[in-house]
Amino acid sequence: MTTRSLSIPISGAYTLGNIRLHRSHLASVEGFAFDVEGFAPAAVAVTHGEIGAIHPAGGAPAAAETVDCRGGIAFPAFVDCHTHIDKGHIWARKPNPDGSFPGALNAVGEDRAARWTAEDVERRMEFSLACAYAHGTRALRTHIDSVPPQEDISWPVFKTVRERWKGRIELQGACLFGIDQAQDESWFNQLADTVARHRGILGAVTYMVPDLDALLDRLFKKAIDLGLDLDFHADETDDVNAVSLDRIADAALRHGFEGKILVGHCCSLARQPDDRVRATLDKVARARLSVVSLPMCNMYLQDRRPDATTPRWRGVTLLHEMAARGINVAVASDNTRDPFYAYGDLDVLEVYREATRIVHFDHPVGDWPATVTANPARAMGLDEAGVLAPGGKADLVLFHGRSLTELLSRPESHRTVIRNGKAIDATLPDYSELDDLMEP
Repeated sequence: MTTRSLSIPISGAYTLGNIRLHRSHLASVEGFAFDVEGFAPAAVAVTHGEIGAIHPAGGAPAAAETVDCRGGIAFPAFVDCHTHIDKGHIWARKPNPDGSFPGALNAVGEDRAARWTAEDVERRMEFSLACAYAHGTRALRTHIDSVPPQEDISWPVFKTVRERWKGRIELQGACLFGIDQAQDESWFNQLADTVARHRGILGAVTYMVPDLDALLDRLFKKAIDLGLDLDFHADETDDVNAVSLDRIADAALRHGFEGKILVGHCCSLARQPDDRVRATLDKVARARLSVVSLPMCNMYLQDRRPDATTPRWRGVTLLHEMAARGINVAVASDNTRDPFYAYGDLDVLEVYREATRIVHFDHPVGDWPATVTANPARAMGLDEAGVLAPGGKADLVLFHGRSLTELLSRPESHRTVIRNGKAIDATLPDYSELDDLMEP
């Protein structure tokens, strides 16, 4: 058996030769010969941590040192735009008794009240980010449970962790609470001030409560006043009457909102009549919303039946229909090893691999590789992330797979992660590091 390994120079100038890049990951596609999957052979010149040039295969000048990538695919460093690292890795001490959504809510609520001290949250966040970094993630947005009194604990922790990871992972935080709690205007105003003070994103879980439109107006007005972007959990259910995505789009248009809005889940949309779907998606496109689907977590929770029968639908939203309308769409990790999802490791390649199978990101491949790179970067307002361009940071993930079927058929555990032109130590943290947090 042959083991292929890449020897990346520690510093200076070198070229990544015999590499395959996808068209959706290139700022300029001129001169490249793309195959049916959208990949083209190329060479990437790296100079002191930046990309000096990207050439079609055979078009690069001779380099003093060339790394033969042996035809392997490379992605820009990943962007994971919807996670919950404050919840992560509590499964061992608080599993979901039946795998259901209500079971997850109850389990997390009980664990949060009993165990989420500053030290507990910080250590689990650190563990999560170490996993994400080793897998090749450059930027990550986490939701932060912000129900009293947790907001006063977790937001200062988030600030500390964000500073510690600066230069490795660009970390964003979005507050998370049930939108009906915004009925308490005094509390909501205090939370919004906390979010603004920590340079966060204003967010909530939307439900079809009677005063949903008024509560959305409250969030939009506050976001405008404080100059904050918005992030919503919406319609994470199979109930066809759950149409808060449509109401969020209405609110965005009503307020002429100019910031960025990311909406996650939108599961019920796939259950609704075609005419309602078309009307909603046309509105979402006009409102310039971005939508992120969480394929692994949604398959785990949605349509789970108490009589242990087989689920009848996948739980994901209508990404193909959205993309056809020019809506910016992404997929992301969501929960990891907590009551909402018992598995996961913040490995965005796993997310893309499973999304390809679950949501049919193939036949044709099209620009779907952008759903874990350029598209989430756009949703997060990160101009330089998710694409490869001369003058940008040399942040790439190099794989052994030379085609999509090779790339997605194995875990690619021995990928090479390059940050600022240097190969990082991609050793994953051991689960035993959290053992003492799991004790009763």
